[in-house]
Amino acid sequence: MSNCTRFFISGRVQDVWYRAATQQKALSLGITGYAKNLPDGRVEVLACGKHDSVAELEQWLWQGSPHSEVENIDVNRVDDNAPNSFEKR
Repeated sequence: MSNCTRFFISGRVQDVWYRAATQQKALSLGITGYAKNLPDGRVEVLACGKHDSVAELEQWLWQGSPHSEVENIDVNRVDDNAPNSFEKR
């Protein structure tokens, strides 16, 4: 069974390749879900996969892309249907 977690990342995370870097990291960990920009400047990430992989992605989200500056991450465990891939929306 997949563990799904929704993250809301704030800081300098738009227009700095944060979503693309997140997609690349998630795919390398075997995680499905998505990363999308929100109108308020945050990025939303849904990550579904093995608990250890999602935990590793959660730690990586604090680093993000080279030009990002993460200030805060809100974490919500969710009961969601795991998608088949990881999308950048």
